[in-house]
Amino acid sequence: MNKLLLNTGVQNFINKNLNTDIVSVILKKPLFKEVSNKEIAQQLESKKKCFKKLPTWYNTPKIYYPKKIHIEQTSSESSALYKSQLVQGKRLLDITTGLGVDAYFFSKKFDELILCEKTKELAIITQYNLKVLGILNTTVLPQDGLEYLKTSQNIFDWIYSDPGRRHQTKGKVFRLADCSPDIPRHLDLLFSKTSHILIKTSPLLDLSLGIKELRGVKEIHILSVDNEVKELLWVLEKGFKQAIKLHCCNIEKGSKVNFNFSFEEEKATVSEYSHPLTYLYEPNLSILKAGAFKCIGRRYGLKKLHEHTHLFTSDELLEFPGRVFKINKVSPYHKNLGKSLNLRKANISTRNFPESVATIRKKTKIKDGGNHYVFFVKDVSGELRALDCYKMF
Repeated sequence: MNKLLLNTGVQNFINKNLNTDIVSVILKKPLFKEVSNKEIAQQLESKKKCFKKLPTWYNTPKIYYPKKIHIEQTSSESSALYKSQLVQGKRLLDITTGLGVDAYFFSKKFDELILCEKTKELAIITQYNLKVLGILNTTVLPQDGLEYLKTSQNIFDWIYSDPGRRHQTKGKVFRLADCSPDIPRHLDLLFSKTSHILIKTSPLLDLSLGIKELRGVKEIHILSVDNEVKELLWVLEKGFKQAIKLHCCNIEKGSKVNFNFSFEEEKATVSEYSHPLTYLYEPNLSILKAGAFKCIGRRYGLKKLHEHTHLFTSDELLEFPGRVFKINKVSPYHKNLGKSLNLRKANISTRNFPESVATIRKKTKIKDGGNHYVFFVKDVSGELRALDCYKMF
Protein backbone atom coordinates (compact mmCIF):
# COMPACT_ATOMS: atom_id res chain seq x y z
CA MET A 1 0.00 0.00 0.00
CA ASN A 2 1.64 3.20 -1.20
CA LYS A 3 0.18 5.90 1.06
CA LEU A 4 1.64 8.60 -1.18
CA LEU A 5 -1.33 7.89 -3.44
CA LEU A 6 -3.42 9.59 -0.75
CA ASN A 7 -1.62 12.93 -1.10
CA THR A 8 -3.92 15.78 -2.03
CA GLY A 9 -2.37 16.39 -5.45
CA VAL A 10 -2.63 12.73 -6.46
CA GLN A 11 -6.18 12.48 -5.17
CA ASN A 12 -7.19 15.61 -7.08
CA PHE A 13 -5.75 14.14 -10.27
CA ILE A 14 -7.64 10.87 -9.75
CA ASN A 15 -10.95 12.63 -9.12
CA LYS A 16 -10.56 14.87 -12.17
CA ASN A 17 -9.61 12.04 -14.52
CA LEU A 18 -12.08 9.28 -13.69
CA ASN A 19 -13.29 9.21 -17.29
CA THR A 20 -9.82 9.33 -18.82
CA ASP A 21 -8.58 6.33 -20.80
CA ILE A 22 -6.48 4.16 -18.46
CA VAL A 23 -3.89 3.31 -21.12
CA SER A 24 -3.26 6.98 -21.85
CA VAL A 25 -2.52 7.58 -18.15
CA ILE A 26 -0.02 4.70 -18.06
CA LEU A 27 1.76 6.00 -21.19
CA LYS A 28 2.14 9.58 -19.92
CA LYS A 29 5.42 10.87 -18.57
CA PRO A 30 5.70 10.31 -14.78
CA LEU A 31 3.03 12.47 -13.16
CA PHE A 32 4.26 12.39 -9.54
CA LYS A 33 7.43 11.49 -7.69
CA GLU A 34 7.35 8.16 -5.82
CA VAL A 35 3.95 7.31 -7.31
CA SER A 36 3.93 5.43 -10.60
CA ASN A 37 1.44 6.04 -13.37
CA LYS A 38 0.52 2.37 -13.15
CA GLU A 39 -0.51 2.79 -9.51
CA ILE A 40 -2.61 5.83 -10.41
CA ALA A 41 -4.23 3.90 -13.26
CA GLN A 42 -5.17 1.12 -10.84
CA GLN A 43 -6.82 3.63 -8.51
CA LEU A 44 -8.74 5.15 -11.43
CA GLU A 45 -9.89 1.78 -12.73
CA SER A 46 -10.96 0.43 -9.34
CA LYS A 47 -12.69 3.63 -8.20
CA LYS A 48 -14.79 3.76 -11.37
CA LYS A 49 -16.04 0.23 -10.66
CA CYS A 50 -17.32 1.45 -7.28
CA PHE A 51 -19.58 4.18 -8.70
CA LYS A 52 -22.79 2.11 -8.66
CA LYS A 53 -21.72 -0.95 -6.71
CA LEU A 54 -20.07 0.77 -3.72
CA PRO A 55 -21.28 4.41 -3.60
CA THR A 56 -20.16 4.86 0.03
CA TRP A 57 -16.59 3.97 -0.94
CA TYR A 58 -16.78 6.03 -4.14
CA ASN A 59 -18.03 9.16 -2.37
CA THR A 60 -15.72 9.00 0.66
CA PRO A 61 -12.47 11.01 0.34
CA LYS A 62 -9.11 9.27 0.85
CA ILE A 63 -10.33 5.73 0.14
CA TYR A 64 -7.52 3.49 -1.07
CA TYR A 65 -8.67 1.17 -3.85
CA PRO A 66 -7.26 -2.37 -4.25
CA LYS A 67 -6.96 -4.18 -7.57
CA LYS A 68 -10.17 -4.24 -9.61
CA ILE A 69 -10.61 -8.01 -9.13
CA HIS A 70 -11.32 -7.37 -5.44
CA ILE A 71 -14.02 -4.86 -6.42
CA GLU A 72 -15.53 -7.35 -8.87
CA GLN A 73 -15.61 -10.17 -6.30
CA THR A 74 -17.10 -8.21 -3.41
CA SER A 75 -20.75 -7.82 -2.48
CA SER A 76 -22.61 -4.72 -3.57
CA GLU A 77 -23.73 -2.37 -0.81
CA SER A 78 -27.38 -3.33 -1.30
CA SER A 79 -26.51 -7.03 -0.96
CA ALA A 80 -24.29 -6.41 2.08
CA LEU A 81 -27.04 -4.38 3.77
CA TYR A 82 -29.46 -7.26 3.23
CA LYS A 83 -27.02 -9.73 4.80
CA SER A 84 -26.55 -7.52 7.84
CA GLN A 85 -30.27 -7.77 8.58
CA LEU A 86 -29.94 -11.54 9.05
CA VAL A 87 -27.46 -11.36 11.94
CA GLN A 88 -26.84 -9.58 15.22
CA GLY A 89 -25.00 -10.06 18.49
CA LYS A 90 -21.90 -9.05 20.39
CA ARG A 91 -19.12 -10.63 18.32
CA LEU A 92 -18.80 -11.79 14.69
CA LEU A 93 -15.93 -13.45 12.89
CA ASP A 94 -15.53 -13.04 9.13
CA ILE A 95 -13.07 -15.68 7.92
CA THR A 96 -12.90 -14.37 4.31
CA THR A 97 -13.06 -10.59 4.67
CA GLY A 98 -11.79 -9.35 1.30
CA LEU A 99 -12.50 -5.65 0.76
CA GLY A 100 -14.67 -5.50 3.89
CA VAL A 101 -17.98 -4.38 2.37
CA ASP A 102 -19.97 -7.00 4.27
CA ALA A 103 -17.97 -6.17 7.41
CA TYR A 104 -18.89 -2.48 7.07
CA PHE A 105 -22.58 -3.32 7.43
CA PHE A 106 -22.05 -6.12 9.96
CA SER A 107 -20.20 -3.62 12.19
CA LYS A 108 -23.46 -1.78 12.80
CA LYS A 109 -25.05 -4.93 14.28
CA PHE A 110 -22.22 -6.14 16.55
CA ASP A 111 -20.05 -4.76 19.32
CA GLU A 112 -16.90 -6.34 17.89
CA LEU A 113 -15.79 -7.81 14.57
CA ILE A 114 -12.69 -9.91 13.95
CA LEU A 115 -11.88 -10.04 10.24
CA CYS A 116 -9.44 -12.45 8.65
CA GLU A 117 -7.95 -11.79 5.22
CA LYS A 118 -5.02 -13.98 4.21
CA THR A 119 -3.78 -11.61 1.48
CA LYS A 120 -1.66 -9.25 3.58
CA GLU A 121 -1.80 -6.28 1.19
CA LEU A 122 -5.59 -6.45 1.01
CA ALA A 123 -5.86 -6.83 4.80
CA ILE A 124 -3.88 -3.60 5.26
CA ILE A 125 -6.04 -1.76 2.73
CA THR A 126 -9.27 -3.03 4.29
CA GLN A 127 -8.23 -2.02 7.82
CA TYR A 128 -7.29 1.45 6.56
CA ASN A 129 -10.51 1.96 4.57
CA LEU A 130 -12.77 0.86 7.43
CA LYS A 131 -11.17 3.47 9.68
CA VAL A 132 -11.64 6.13 6.99
CA LEU A 133 -15.29 5.08 6.83
CA GLY A 134 -15.60 5.58 10.59
CA ILE A 135 -15.76 1.89 11.56
CA LEU A 136 -13.72 1.47 14.73
CA ASN A 137 -15.00 -1.82 16.20
CA THR A 138 -13.12 -4.10 13.80
CA THR A 139 -9.77 -5.84 13.92
CA VAL A 140 -8.35 -7.08 10.61
CA LEU A 141 -5.92 -9.98 10.86
CA PRO A 142 -3.69 -10.83 7.86
CA GLN A 143 -4.13 -14.58 8.17
CA ASP A 144 -6.24 -17.54 7.10
CA GLY A 145 -9.55 -17.55 8.96
CA LEU A 146 -9.60 -21.28 9.64
CA GLU A 147 -6.05 -21.21 10.99
CA TYR A 148 -7.10 -18.40 13.31
CA LEU A 149 -10.06 -20.47 14.55
CA LYS A 150 -7.85 -23.48 15.33
CA THR A 151 -5.89 -21.50 17.93
CA SER A 152 -8.46 -18.95 19.10
CA GLN A 153 -10.21 -19.30 22.45
CA ASN A 154 -12.98 -16.90 21.40
CA ILE A 155 -16.61 -17.92 20.99
CA PHE A 156 -18.64 -15.97 18.42
CA ASP A 157 -22.32 -15.18 18.05
CA TRP A 158 -21.90 -15.56 14.29
CA ILE A 159 -19.25 -16.71 11.83
CA TYR A 160 -19.51 -15.45 8.25
CA SER A 161 -17.77 -16.74 5.13
CA ASP A 162 -17.79 -15.88 1.44
CA PRO A 163 -15.66 -18.76 0.11
CA GLY A 164 -13.47 -18.08 -2.91
CA ARG A 165 -14.76 -19.73 -6.07
CA ARG A 166 -11.51 -19.98 -8.03
CA HIS A 167 -9.82 -23.37 -7.75
CA GLN A 168 -6.11 -23.77 -8.58
CA THR A 169 -6.73 -26.65 -11.00
CA LYS A 170 -10.50 -26.62 -11.69
CA GLY A 171 -10.79 -22.90 -12.44
CA LYS A 172 -14.09 -21.28 -11.47
CA VAL A 173 -16.10 -23.64 -9.25
CA PHE A 174 -19.53 -23.68 -7.61
CA ARG A 175 -19.64 -26.75 -5.33
CA LEU A 176 -18.92 -25.74 -1.75
CA ALA A 177 -16.36 -28.50 -1.34
CA ASP A 178 -14.34 -27.03 -4.22
CA CYS A 179 -14.33 -23.50 -2.81
CA SER A 180 -11.76 -21.98 -0.50
CA PRO A 181 -12.18 -22.51 2.36
CA ASP A 182 -13.94 -25.87 2.11
CA ILE A 183 -16.82 -25.11 4.48
CA PRO A 184 -18.41 -28.61 4.56
CA ARG A 185 -15.09 -30.17 5.54
CA HIS A 186 -14.59 -27.69 8.40
CA LEU A 187 -18.13 -27.48 9.80
CA ASP A 188 -17.11 -29.23 13.03
CA LEU A 189 -14.44 -26.59 13.64
CA LEU A 190 -16.85 -23.73 12.85
CA PHE A 191 -19.61 -25.09 15.07
CA SER A 192 -17.13 -25.54 17.92
CA LYS A 193 -16.79 -21.74 17.97
CA THR A 194 -20.36 -20.63 17.22
CA SER A 195 -23.96 -21.79 16.98
CA HIS A 196 -24.76 -19.61 13.95
CA ILE A 197 -23.07 -19.50 10.54
CA LEU A 198 -23.88 -17.35 7.51
CA ILE A 199 -22.42 -18.41 4.15
CA LYS A 200 -22.55 -16.58 0.83
CA THR A 201 -22.34 -18.77 -2.27
CA SER A 202 -22.57 -18.46 -6.02
CA PRO A 203 -26.09 -18.05 -7.44
CA LEU A 204 -25.27 -21.01 -9.70
CA LEU A 205 -25.02 -23.45 -6.81
CA ASP A 206 -27.82 -26.03 -6.93
CA LEU A 207 -29.91 -25.72 -3.75
CA SER A 208 -30.30 -29.47 -3.29
CA LEU A 209 -26.54 -29.95 -3.62
CA GLY A 210 -25.84 -27.22 -1.06
CA ILE A 211 -28.26 -28.82 1.39
CA LYS A 212 -26.49 -32.18 0.95
CA GLU A 213 -23.05 -30.63 1.48
CA LEU A 214 -24.02 -28.67 4.59
CA ARG A 215 -25.89 -29.44 7.80
CA GLY A 216 -27.99 -27.37 10.16
CA VAL A 217 -29.44 -25.37 7.25
CA LYS A 218 -32.23 -23.24 8.74
CA GLU A 219 -32.83 -20.69 5.98
CA ILE A 220 -31.78 -20.10 2.39
CA HIS A 221 -32.03 -16.56 1.04
CA ILE A 222 -32.06 -16.17 -2.73
CA LEU A 223 -31.07 -12.56 -3.31
CA SER A 224 -31.61 -10.74 -6.60
CA VAL A 225 -30.77 -7.18 -7.60
CA ASP A 226 -32.76 -5.77 -10.53
CA ASN A 227 -34.09 -9.29 -11.15
CA GLU A 228 -30.65 -10.85 -11.49
CA VAL A 229 -29.81 -13.50 -8.90
CA LYS A 230 -26.61 -12.31 -7.21
CA GLU A 231 -26.14 -14.41 -4.09
CA LEU A 232 -27.37 -17.44 -2.20
CA LEU A 233 -27.20 -16.92 1.56
CA TRP A 234 -27.21 -19.96 3.83
CA VAL A 235 -28.17 -19.56 7.48
CA LEU A 236 -26.91 -22.50 9.54
CA GLU A 237 -27.81 -23.21 13.15
CA LYS A 238 -26.04 -25.81 15.24
CA GLY A 239 -28.24 -28.89 15.66
CA PHE A 240 -31.09 -27.53 13.53
CA LYS A 241 -33.09 -30.34 11.87
CA GLN A 242 -36.48 -28.79 11.12
CA ALA A 243 -37.98 -27.61 7.83
CA ILE A 244 -35.86 -25.19 5.82
CA LYS A 245 -37.38 -21.78 5.09
CA LEU A 246 -36.69 -20.18 1.72
CA HIS A 247 -36.66 -16.39 1.36
CA CYS A 248 -36.74 -14.93 -2.15
CA CYS A 249 -35.89 -11.24 -2.34
CA ASN A 250 -35.52 -8.92 -5.32
CA ILE A 251 -34.04 -5.47 -4.65
CA GLU A 252 -35.02 -2.91 -7.27
CA LYS A 253 -34.86 0.88 -7.12
CA GLY A 254 -34.19 0.79 -3.39
CA SER A 255 -37.22 -1.35 -2.53
CA LYS A 256 -37.50 -5.06 -1.72
CA VAL A 257 -40.02 -7.56 -3.05
CA ASN A 258 -40.17 -10.71 -0.92
CA PHE A 259 -41.67 -14.17 -1.31
CA ASN A 260 -41.17 -16.80 1.39
CA PHE A 261 -42.08 -20.48 1.29
CA SER A 262 -40.89 -23.98 2.22
CA PHE A 263 -40.10 -27.10 0.23
CA GLU A 264 -42.99 -28.80 2.04
CA GLU A 265 -45.47 -26.18 0.86
CA GLU A 266 -44.25 -26.45 -2.72
CA LYS A 267 -44.48 -30.25 -2.67
CA ALA A 268 -48.02 -30.19 -1.25
CA THR A 269 -49.34 -27.60 -3.70
CA VAL A 270 -51.53 -28.69 -6.61
CA SER A 271 -51.58 -26.20 -9.49
CA GLU A 272 -54.62 -25.09 -11.42
CA TYR A 273 -54.14 -24.77 -15.17
CA SER A 274 -55.65 -22.60 -17.86
CA HIS A 275 -55.21 -21.39 -21.40
CA PRO A 276 -53.83 -17.81 -21.53
CA LEU A 277 -56.36 -15.35 -20.10
CA THR A 278 -56.11 -11.53 -19.95
CA TYR A 279 -52.88 -11.11 -17.98
CA LEU A 280 -49.56 -12.99 -17.88
CA TYR A 281 -47.32 -13.24 -14.81
CA GLU A 282 -43.61 -14.05 -14.80
CA PRO A 283 -42.10 -14.66 -11.30
CA ASN A 284 -38.89 -12.93 -10.28
CA LEU A 285 -35.77 -14.97 -11.01
CA SER A 286 -35.08 -15.42 -7.29
CA ILE A 287 -38.43 -17.24 -7.01
CA LEU A 288 -37.68 -19.45 -10.01
CA LYS A 289 -34.19 -20.22 -8.68
CA ALA A 290 -35.75 -21.30 -5.39
CA GLY A 291 -38.10 -23.67 -7.23
CA ALA A 292 -41.44 -22.13 -6.18
CA PHE A 293 -43.04 -23.32 -9.41
CA LYS A 294 -46.46 -24.15 -7.93
CA CYS A 295 -46.99 -22.37 -4.61
CA ILE A 296 -46.38 -18.92 -6.12
CA GLY A 297 -49.44 -19.42 -8.32
CA ARG A 298 -51.59 -20.84 -5.53
CA ARG A 299 -50.59 -18.03 -3.15
CA TYR A 300 -51.69 -15.35 -5.62
CA GLY A 301 -54.74 -17.16 -6.97
CA LEU A 302 -53.28 -17.63 -10.45
CA LYS A 303 -53.57 -20.41 -12.98
CA LYS A 304 -50.53 -21.97 -14.63
CA LEU A 305 -50.10 -22.36 -18.39
CA HIS A 306 -48.55 -25.84 -18.18
CA GLU A 307 -46.84 -28.00 -15.56
CA HIS A 308 -43.39 -27.13 -16.96
CA THR A 309 -44.22 -23.65 -18.29
CA HIS A 310 -43.54 -21.48 -15.26
CA LEU A 311 -45.82 -18.62 -16.29
CA PHE A 312 -49.21 -17.79 -14.79
CA THR A 313 -52.39 -16.14 -15.97
CA SER A 314 -55.60 -14.49 -14.74
CA ASP A 315 -58.49 -12.33 -15.94
CA GLU A 316 -58.09 -9.95 -13.01
CA LEU A 317 -55.02 -7.69 -12.68
CA LEU A 318 -53.15 -8.55 -9.47
CA GLU A 319 -50.02 -7.34 -7.69
CA PHE A 320 -47.27 -9.91 -8.13
CA PRO A 321 -43.58 -10.43 -7.24
CA GLY A 322 -42.39 -10.33 -10.83
CA ARG A 323 -43.26 -8.91 -14.23
CA VAL A 324 -46.88 -8.52 -15.31
CA PHE A 325 -48.06 -8.34 -18.94
CA LYS A 326 -51.32 -7.67 -20.75
CA ILE A 327 -51.87 -10.34 -23.42
CA ASN A 328 -52.71 -8.72 -26.75
CA LYS A 329 -52.86 -11.81 -28.94
CA VAL A 330 -52.44 -15.57 -28.69
CA SER A 331 -51.22 -17.29 -31.86
CA PRO A 332 -50.47 -20.93 -32.72
CA TYR A 333 -46.84 -21.47 -33.66
CA HIS A 334 -46.51 -22.06 -37.41
CA LYS A 335 -44.16 -21.22 -40.28
CA ASN A 336 -46.01 -18.01 -41.21
CA LEU A 337 -46.13 -16.71 -37.65
CA GLY A 338 -43.85 -13.76 -38.43
CA LYS A 339 -46.39 -12.39 -40.89
CA SER A 340 -49.39 -12.91 -38.62
CA LEU A 341 -47.68 -11.24 -35.67
CA ASN A 342 -46.71 -8.31 -37.90
CA LEU A 343 -43.88 -7.19 -35.62
CA ARG A 344 -40.58 -5.73 -36.74
CA LYS A 345 -39.17 -5.69 -33.21
CA ALA A 346 -40.01 -7.54 -30.01
CA ASN A 347 -38.46 -8.88 -26.82
CA ILE A 348 -38.64 -12.65 -27.23
CA SER A 349 -38.59 -15.26 -24.46
CA THR A 350 -39.18 -19.00 -24.46
CA ARG A 351 -40.69 -21.14 -21.70
CA ASN A 352 -40.92 -24.92 -22.06
CA PHE A 353 -40.44 -24.50 -25.81
CA PRO A 354 -38.45 -26.75 -28.19
CA GLU A 355 -36.74 -23.98 -30.18
CA SER A 356 -34.25 -21.32 -29.14
CA VAL A 357 -34.76 -17.57 -29.29
CA ALA A 358 -32.16 -17.36 -32.07
CA THR A 359 -34.04 -19.93 -34.17
CA ILE A 360 -37.35 -18.14 -33.63
CA ARG A 361 -35.85 -14.80 -34.67
CA LYS A 362 -34.45 -16.37 -37.81
CA LYS A 363 -37.82 -17.90 -38.73
CA THR A 364 -39.98 -14.88 -37.87
CA LYS A 365 -37.44 -12.19 -38.85
CA ILE A 366 -38.34 -10.27 -35.70
CA LYS A 367 -35.46 -8.11 -34.44
CA ASP A 368 -34.68 -7.51 -30.77
CA GLY A 369 -36.16 -4.49 -28.98
CA GLY A 370 -39.33 -2.46 -29.03
CA ASN A 371 -42.33 -2.38 -26.69
CA HIS A 372 -43.76 -5.79 -27.50
CA TYR A 373 -42.92 -8.91 -25.49
CA VAL A 374 -43.57 -12.26 -27.16
CA PHE A 375 -43.48 -15.43 -25.06
CA PHE A 376 -43.17 -18.70 -26.96
CA VAL A 377 -44.66 -21.38 -24.72
CA LYS A 378 -46.28 -24.79 -24.47
CA ASP A 379 -49.81 -24.41 -23.14
CA VAL A 380 -52.04 -26.62 -21.01
CA SER A 381 -53.09 -28.62 -24.08
CA GLY A 382 -49.48 -29.27 -25.04
CA GLU A 383 -49.75 -26.92 -28.02
CA LEU A 384 -47.03 -24.42 -28.94
CA ARG A 385 -48.20 -20.81 -28.72
CA ALA A 386 -46.87 -17.29 -29.17
CA LEU A 387 -48.20 -14.76 -26.65
CA ASP A 388 -47.87 -11.18 -27.89
CA CYS A 389 -47.87 -9.02 -24.74
CA TYR A 390 -47.49 -5.49 -23.45
CA LYS A 391 -45.54 -5.02 -20.23
CA MET A 392 -47.55 -3.35 -17.49
CA PHE A 393 -45.00 -3.45 -14.64
